Amino acid sequence: MQTLPVWLVDAFSENNFTGNPAAVCALERWLPDDQMLQMAQQHNQSETAFFIPAKGGFELRWFTTLVEVNLCGHATLATAHVIFNHLDYPDARIHFDTASGRLTVSRDGEWMTLDFPAGQTAELTPPPDMLKALGVTHYRHARKGRAWLIELDNREQVEALMPDFAAMLPDEHKVCVTAKGDDKYDFVSRFFSPGVAVPEDPVTGSAHTMLIPYWSEKLGKTTMLARQVSARGGDVRCELRGDRVQMSGTAVTWMQGKILLR
Repeated sequence: MQTLPVWLVDAFSENNFTGNPAAVCALERWLPDDQMLQMAQQHNQSETAFFIPAKGGFELRWFTTLVEVNLCGHATLATAHVIFNHLDYPDARIHFDTASGRLTVSRDGEWMTLDFPAGQTAELTPPPDMLKALGVTHYRHARKGRAWLIELDNREQVEALMPDFAAMLPDEHKVCVTAKGDDKYDFVSRFFSPGVAVPEDPVTGSAHTMLIPYWSEKLGKTTMLARQVSARGGDVRCELRGDRVQMSGTAVTWMQGKILLR
């Protein structure tokens, strides 16, 4: 029997029951892919992160309950939180080698900052069936990058959406719906990805890699505060630095334990 440490962390949150939860597993070496997927299914979170020691830092991989994905912001933040706070990592910066290249997380007090490549988007007409499934009858702009980005008129319209997730499954639409914010927030968003078993993601770092350059250009500023207005919700401090984006947030541990792998 193999014993593996595991943590459940609420990322982009200062309290439990908000932000985006992720399971984090520390490994000495990679397990077979099908076994890690089974573990992710057992944890039944939107993402399970697995990491191993590597030269100069760690290697990091992410699994939903359906597939391995090539980028996940909140589970990276959760993993950094574990390494900083539970494994007594001495440095203020962690390097992760991933399917999306080298990612860096730095800390300043309770706040951690993800340094990710900026996600580019291009103006494109969205498929009518996706808009119908989302319940969107009018939009200001639509763009496509690693996912769809649909801008609506205001925060209220974003919050009011009640998508038909079953209707989004045939083409596995991944879509971020966003709008300009209010006095406190520069922009708000929600993210839907039912095709990879995440109907609505509470707080989505990978979506913000697209949102930050998009809103930076529209608002004429490089530093912003964003809110993902899901049911759990979460705040993201955003900054555009050339072809990189920085996303800052806090995280809290909900649970820690051991996996007894037979």
